[in-house]
Amino acid sequence: MTQTRIAVVQAGTSLFDTPRTLERMEAHCQTAAADGVELVVFPEAYVGGYPKGLDFGARVGTRTEAGRDDFLRYWQSAIDIAGPEVARIGSFAAKMKAHLVTGVIERDGATLYCTALFFGPDGSLLGRHRKLMPTASERLIWGQGDGSTIPVFDTDIGHIGAAICWENYMPALRQAMYGKGINLWCAPTVDERDIWQASMRHIAYEGRCFVLSSCQYMTRADAPPDYDCVQGNDPSTVLIRGGSVIVGPLGDVLAGPVYDQEAVLSADIDLTDTIRAKYDLDVVGHYARPDIFRLSVNETGRTPVSYQMETAGGDESDDLDEALF
Repeated sequence: MTQTRIAVVQAGTSLFDTPRTLERMEAHCQTAAADGVELVVFPEAYVGGYPKGLDFGARVGTRTEAGRDDFLRYWQSAIDIAGPEVARIGSFAAKMKAHLVTGVIERDGATLYCTALFFGPDGSLLGRHRKLMPTASERLIWGQGDGSTIPVFDTDIGHIGAAICWENYMPALRQAMYGKGINLWCAPTVDERDIWQASMRHIAYEGRCFVLSSCQYMTRADAPPDYDCVQGNDPSTVLIRGGSVIVGPLGDVLAGPVYDQEAVLSADIDLTDTIRAKYDLDVVGHYARPDIFRLSVNETGRTPVSYQMETAGGDESDDLDEALF
């Protein structure tokens, strides 16, 4: 039996202060490293922040100048994939000698994406997943990902992938990831509701995989004084209460959930438990009915503008704006 120690970090962002957030992230990574983890997962939008309670000045048919200023401030807190913040996060993984998955707000031109980044134990950036469907008002501030960033990485500790927050409620996405053999399902989130626990246990049981759900714990004190959120200005007000949890492939809770505090939760797992669990339920194997149901997944990257050039023979070359991953 081979044991792997996995962990989720429950922590809040220092909103609009990305350098401070990275300092806090480094401290949590040091704690995880001391526990000997081989995979650590941080919450949704951890680097760049989840601006809970802001409306960005939007009403049907109108936007305000103050809302545009809020978006500019949020954009300035986001990070570029090729930027120094990503390199620094990679250094945290390298120091831990562990895989690291974290939610970030990714800046691509003027558009922001809610993204999960995957790092190897050598600090290298393995790839990214952009949230396919932002929920409700998130659509005002985040773009939609496409099928080109739904990776499942084959690593020496297992097949690692991620679905962000309410993406976990998309049955077709779940089936697509099951089809790629995922057995370490990362679920960065800000969903603090009790029903989230049922959802995480369902996915673990349905996919016969380990689920690592990391949620933010964030108070009003984590935001600047001029943060005009609907929850008010009391520094002790809890904006996101947590609920991070680790679940085994038969739906058994291995660690957590924990609320109302920052925490690092860990569990020792045996990956072969996912095979034992699929003995009687493999939803992309013996329990599937491909003669009745089939799922087609379009993994083509979609860019609004592409540029082509003619070769010496007059033929057009392939698009120049190839995807990063």
